[in-house]
Amino acid sequence: MDWIAIFSNAAQELISPTTAAYALAALGLAIHFGYTGLLNFGQAGFMALGAYGYAISTLSFGFPVWAAVLVGVGASVVFALILGIPTLRLRADYLAIVTIAAAEILRLIFTTNTFDAITGSASGLQGYKDGFADLNPIPPGTYGFGPFTYNAYDWWIRIVGWTLVVLFAVLTWLIMRSPWGRVIKGIREDEDAVRALGKNVYSYKMQSLILGGVYGTLAGMIFVLPRAVVPANYQTSLTFFVYAILLLGGAATILGPVIGSMIFWVLLSFFSGFIARAVEAGWLPFMSQVQAGQLRFILVGVAIMLIVIFRPQGIFGNKKELAFVK
Repeated sequence: MDWIAIFSNAAQELISPTTAAYALAALGLAIHFGYTGLLNFGQAGFMALGAYGYAISTLSFGFPVWAAVLVGVGASVVFALILGIPTLRLRADYLAIVTIAAAEILRLIFTTNTFDAITGSASGLQGYKDGFADLNPIPPGTYGFGPFTYNAYDWWIRIVGWTLVVLFAVLTWLIMRSPWGRVIKGIREDEDAVRALGKNVYSYKMQSLILGGVYGTLAGMIFVLPRAVVPANYQTSLTFFVYAILLLGGAATILGPVIGSMIFWVLLSFFSGFIARAVEAGWLPFMSQVQAGQLRFILVGVAIMLIVIFRPQGIFGNKKELAFVK
């Protein structure tokens, strides 16, 4: 059993672009669910819009990076309006039903052969990274130490991804301390009381839905910079992973989604490496490599369950927020 390789691969997930993308998406859900009380089960749809908006703008229309980012953000704003206008005046469960269905509809649209020339259908898209790579100020070469040794492009992705996470975490902290944030948290606790004070609850909910959706859209762009855009990556399970990360760290916290994402992906990488090598070594003779790949999710789920049992408010949560999460 090569324990050094297992721990080395797990450690790399601490600063991986995937971890950064999920942290940013979870921050968006923190605004939706943790602070506003909106049950958005369609964060995968916002991430897909960011990924496809960026890739299609670059490949089909030749847009520069900044314009491609704006296209993705604009698409997410329109998507949030389409979801929010008919549902935000109703009970929270209506938004949950609409968002999970809408995200799946988007994934199927990107998968269909009808738009194959634009979306790439099930094969997805690639070759859209040149513009982003051209902005890289790091000279060609390999840098780092130990498991954190990457080429210039890989470091560029990590620097941009984690810079966005830090910037938007600070932004979230600031707006939640502002009058707007206090209204948002009031809506979570008792929207009738907020409405009685003369606030337009519907408008504030819409603003929250759009803001958290933009976080998810930017997360989708970070997610695809080291890989191809494939519709299979945006299944409903993606949103469930983001919720697991959010609840792991704390639903109404700033650091919770970030640390939760790190813990989630480190655990997933560790169990993946451990189980695969255990099968190779004959420790699990009754199990194939395919079955081993599924077992890692079971073990991660058990680890998260234990944390939730002994720390139900999340790592950075507090008991005042726990009543709402329940």
